[in-house]
Amino acid sequence: MTETIVSTRTIVGMEIHVELATKTKMFSRSPNVAHPDNYDAAPNSLCDPVSLGLPGALPTMNHAAIEMSMLVGMALGCRIPDRCNWDRKNYFYPDLPKGYQISQFDHPLCAEGAIDIPLSAGGTGTIRITRAHLEEDTGKSGHELPGGIPAAGSIIDYNRSGTPLLEIVTEPDITCAEDAVTFGRELRAICRALGVTEGIMQRGHMRFEPNINIVLTLDDGREVATPIAEIKNLNSFKAVHGAIEYEVKRQAEQWLKDGLEMGPGAKSTRGWDDIQLKTILQRSKEDAHDYRYFPEPDLVPLEVSDSWREEVRTRLPELPMQRRDRYESKWGLSVKDAAALTEVPATAIYFDACAMAATAATDLDERAAAQEAAKWILNAAAKLSHERGVEPHETGITPDQLAGIIGLRTSGDVGSSAATELFEALCDSDEDAQSVAESRNLLQVSDAGALDAWIDQALADQPQAAEDFAAGKDAAAGRIIGCVMKASGGAADAGMVRSRLVERLR
Repeated sequence: MTETIVSTRTIVGMEIHVELATKTKMFSRSPNVAHPDNYDAAPNSLCDPVSLGLPGALPTMNHAAIEMSMLVGMALGCRIPDRCNWDRKNYFYPDLPKGYQISQFDHPLCAEGAIDIPLSAGGTGTIRITRAHLEEDTGKSGHELPGGIPAAGSIIDYNRSGTPLLEIVTEPDITCAEDAVTFGRELRAICRALGVTEGIMQRGHMRFEPNINIVLTLDDGREVATPIAEIKNLNSFKAVHGAIEYEVKRQAEQWLKDGLEMGPGAKSTRGWDDIQLKTILQRSKEDAHDYRYFPEPDLVPLEVSDSWREEVRTRLPELPMQRRDRYESKWGLSVKDAAALTEVPATAIYFDACAMAATAATDLDERAAAQEAAKWILNAAAKLSHERGVEPHETGITPDQLAGIIGLRTSGDVGSSAATELFEALCDSDEDAQSVAESRNLLQVSDAGALDAWIDQALADQPQAAEDFAAGKDAAAGRIIGCVMKASGGAADAGMVRSRLVERLR
């Protein structure tokens, strides 16, 4: 009798590799390819005897990389021990010139943390952090020459070799693809807020490796766990989601074929094919003993004093989740808007400055001023930033200039379309909002005499609309107001025009 799967439960643990944006590599003074200054470096131009594994070359610890890692650990609630060790992780691969990787095994720099994330099913879930340890990145294998020209064989670029790499390992607390993506985005936001990486996924600044298996509930009541599959080097959240969804389906189908359960020797490593949207078997998964770890003889253990820990802790900024909570609770922003404003750390800082400037420059209270600033950043600034290929905070408009627009708009001195024109003008100007509005004739006319003259002409041009509005058809006002706005060149106060129409026709 064939067994039937009644239900499945997904179990996911994550390994995340974060390339730290230090100026130099982890164990040498060679420039670091993960630093913005070196993004466009020619292949194999950022190499030195240490990163190439040449005989006699000795490693030295990168102080900045250690402190960046401590910051991440603290942000994740990890314990930073008094002492951690360096180890050699031995394996052979062409992109690893020494034949081993300097890493941390049994005594990592950060351990036992956790972060909370909103769950797709509702509520909040805690993702436990097992450890976060420092190591050096490998080189990069490829099969194309610069310019996309196919190579005759495999080629190696050693620019990445020796890049400081923080590997963050979670407990298997994630239960679906959606929550895995949420966790990944939150971790990326934290690392960017700390300034340890720009988090550009396409450049490999963060690489996600979900470890996935499922628990099958069978029709006889038994529960069976499938073997764990580790999906390597995912560099987009779309790939993370797709790989997990595919594996859940594949593993259930595979168990029906072979009945293989989780156990020693049953793990595997797989890759993700972005074209076929499927995982591909690479090799059976190694266990720790396969790497023959032993202490790194060329580096002394790292000792962390209480004073060093506390000095690093003082550098912790407001973290993305804390900032979002403040935006929602204090300023009344929606969950969606708060998330959008905190996506890029510099944009969040810019928004705070705009909200403060608008509060100081207008009659609005802090909450209303922040909401107005958010609208402008998420709409006009976002649109212009997309057109110019920059972030919203890089459009050129200062917080004081934006506050000036908000003041003119809330006082009724400029209309909606005029305010948008004013915004775009200020992005390329050092003048204040009032001066530019005056020079471009964007200020609304609220003089009753001028308005009545334009209204008289509009009523003469639109007699049917006037009759309809007088009869109670509110929509007819739009045609009359449109004529007034055209006659005034957009300068008429539309709200006052409507009020005058009500006084005259009703």
